[in-house]
Amino acid sequence: MNQDAFNWLLVIMTLSGAAVFAALYFIDAGYGMLSSPGWGRKIPNKYGWFLMEAPVFVLMLLIWLLYGEGATPVTLTLFTLFMIHYLHRAFIYPLLLVGNSKMPLSIVLMGCTFNVINAAMQGGWLFIFAPDGYYHEGLKWLATPQFITGILLFFTGMAINIDSDRRLRKARREGTLRGETGGHYIPEGGLFRQVTSANYFGEIVEWTGFALMSWSVPGAIFAWWTFANLVPRAASTFRKHKAVNPAIIEERRLKRVFPFIY
Repeated sequence: MNQDAFNWLLVIMTLSGAAVFAALYFIDAGYGMLSSPGWGRKIPNKYGWFLMEAPVFVLMLLIWLLYGEGATPVTLTLFTLFMIHYLHRAFIYPLLLVGNSKMPLSIVLMGCTFNVINAAMQGGWLFIFAPDGYYHEGLKWLATPQFITGILLFFTGMAINIDSDRRLRKARREGTLRGETGGHYIPEGGLFRQVTSANYFGEIVEWTGFALMSWSVPGAIFAWWTFANLVPRAASTFRKHKAVNPAIIEERRLKRVFPFIY
């Protein structure tokens, strides 16, 4: 891929993110709480998440091995943080899942496609297409306001996401012990005191932080796609919870994804 092709990829991904954002307010991606017929053959969630998330880890690693010879401390820091997230998401998170839920292969393939493209964007920027000298300030870059703010947001978002996933698993496990099947739970504690999709909020915060740390167009596009994918999904999740658990929604005065706002 040359510079022109990379630039066009960024334009296409920005515009397609807007299309996805609009479409997901009318179409529910059929997995998890929003699972529905019509999305084709399904596989266990554990395998689905692994197949969807592992390719970005492998491809990013490959890009680093092939093009990372001149990497700076800044690019290596950003690369490491990116890989920490996907190490957890691809290889740890699937093993922690509770229950026997399944997701459509079509969703897995779409997610995998985005992740491969995103690895090309982030890895391509960090190790190939960032302008010469962009990250050569070394430790000075790590002390800039955008990096400090970004890394605080990144780890805050990661902590919220992991904690929220843990609370969801606990709620599902307790529901299973009570003999409930197919239940939709709003966990207690954490940011579930404010929103029904605390895990999505955490991921949005995390990748907004990464965009600030990298101070790059590809980083911003990834944050935009995270927002475009998860905010409409959070709205659909809220709507379903409101139909099933209206008392909890009213009692806690819950929002969808952004505490006190939406």
